[in-house]
Amino acid sequence: MSDQWRFEREAWQEGYRLVAGGDEAGRGPWAGPVVAAFVILRREDPIAGVDDSKKLSREARRTLFDEIRRRAAGFGIGSASCQEIDRMNILEATRVAFHRAFESLSPAPDFVLLDHLRLAWLRLPSRSFPKGDALSASIGAASILAKETRDRHMEEMDRRYPGYGFARHMGYGTPEHQAALRRLGPCGIHRMSFKPVRAALEAAREAPPDLFSFPP
Repeated sequence: MSDQWRFEREAWQEGYRLVAGGDEAGRGPWAGPVVAAFVILRREDPIAGVDDSKKLSREARRTLFDEIRRRAAGFGIGSASCQEIDRMNILEATRVAFHRAFESLSPAPDFVLLDHLRLAWLRLPSRSFPKGDALSASIGAASILAKETRDRHMEEMDRRYPGYGFARHMGYGTPEHQAALRRLGPCGIHRMSFKPVRAALEAAREAPPDLFSFPP
């Protein structure tokens, strides 16, 4: 096995059997949910190509998304909405998404690997380290499930809220997204607690009524 299995291998050598990796997608965007996932990979069935989801092409992520769901020993996916992000803050909402993903994970793991995040509610032995999605196959697999799940959701939101370009930028603060916010104002999936969105909302309120339309 490659070094990408180092942390899993260490846990197995300590006697743990079901090692879950956890990661999230969508902490930085101005719109849409934050999504978290856990994956338990099979020791005897390593999946080729698993890596940090940000390094993979969309086509590779789509293929691996299906492979991981089919071949993993278990996986769980959870999310927190833009409204929950606004109510709690992005860090707490991310922890909620992780908790929901963990609750849907079956079988239950006995050890958890995380990408540079502490979860106070987690009552299992765990290890957290930076760049986990590139260093651990399990975390990398979780990053793929989280990102692809979120991307598919944002493609649906692109159809619901046309004009923002969500299918292209996935809610991130690109020039296209900034221009759409100035032109259309925020819509129902924007994170109103994020400064650029709040600024667009304030600008819309100050503008003449016919300059902005607010999608529901």
